[in-house]
Amino acid sequence: MGLSRRKFTREFKESAVRRLELGASVGEVSRACEVSAKMLCRWREELRQLGAKAFPGPGQRREEADRLALLERKVGQQAVEIDFLRGCLQHVEEQRRLQALTTRGSSIRTSRSK
Repeated sequence: MGLSRRKFTREFKESAVRRLELGASVGEVSRACEVSAKMLCRWREELRQLGAKAFPGPGQRREEADRLALLERKVGQQAVEIDFLRGCLQHVEEQRRLQALTTRGSSIRTSRSK
């Protein structure tokens, strides 16, 4: 049976970071909260960078990440469409060239035979 990951509430994370900001050492807080020092530092940094948007909860993605993922998908889809259309345009241009060559050749041949 595998180990399951522990889940911490937003309030728990905020209170642990608050203890750090009040002057407690990382070691003290990590032992008291039974989490790694690295995780505490990550929580503190996330709270500093995102403020109220930090710790959105399990299974929820940040709005910015969702928007970025949507835009990246659109860009990728448009790049595929552009590549496809370039190929189609190239094919049409080749067909026009061939048609122009065959048209010129036949008109020259008919004028010489007269």
